[in-house]
Amino acid sequence: MVKFGVHLFLWTERFDNSTLHLIEKAKRMGFDGVEVPLMELEYIDVEKTRSELKKHDVEFLGSVGLPRDKDITSDDEETRRRGIEFLKKCVDVTAQLGGDAINGVVYIAWGKIVGRPRTEEEWRRSVEALREVCKYARSYGISLGAEPVNRFETYFLNTAEDAVKLCKDVGEPNMKVHLDTFHMNIEEKNFYDPIKRAGSLLYHFHCCENDRSIPGTGHVNWDQVFQALAEINYDRWLVIESFTPEIKKVAASTAIWRKLAPDADTIARDGLKFIKGMAGKYLKG
Repeated sequence: MVKFGVHLFLWTERFDNSTLHLIEKAKRMGFDGVEVPLMELEYIDVEKTRSELKKHDVEFLGSVGLPRDKDITSDDEETRRRGIEFLKKCVDVTAQLGGDAINGVVYIAWGKIVGRPRTEEEWRRSVEALREVCKYARSYGISLGAEPVNRFETYFLNTAEDAVKLCKDVGEPNMKVHLDTFHMNIEEKNFYDPIKRAGSLLYHFHCCENDRSIPGTGHVNWDQVFQALAEINYDRWLVIESFTPEIKKVAASTAIWRKLAPDADTIARDGLKFIKGMAGKYLKG
């Protein structure tokens, strides 16, 4: 049975002790889990976070957009090694907090644009690095989910087809696909075929409107989305991810320049109601 999560970027750009209250808030709103950004691991208090998760019966989901100084496709071997070791540390923290997956832009530095398509050498470097991390993560029961994002955020992985190719080239059973309807709206021909193409490799799913506003208020074809999810027997996470101008660093990274809803709480509350309704319609039982 699917579970419902919310990405904490909706309310904060850094997860630390000052934002622990968001775990209780997410639970009160009806979410089963919180997707936590791991880019600043040093601020995460594992013991206090674990206590809050347990107290409110909320599950932990790891989220990564690799920083530039940890780019596993870099020409610089030291930079690649930093990226590999960073991902391993993300595995450690996720395991300590009871999570079973780290999803996002795990395959290159998030936001890196170089004015050309990816090269075979960059692909090889990414594959080799992810293979090493996956082998490390297997002993913890943790998977990595590669999220194709739009052409304005990366040149490396834009479609479900490429994400599936990456998984196959890495060749480890815990290398998975993470899809997001915001990016699919830009890069795919429709919403049905990419989900079917990912099939059993699909391990994580972001339910985002075409303009990153409240799910169900734009032109994403949610019937296609949920029909395809039903046909592949998807039974993991449906996560609402959006951003607001108030969270300035994240807003700058994702080009959020205007209000998309009255506030972040409205996006979470109304979005969850819509997504639960679609899941109830298509993913019964």
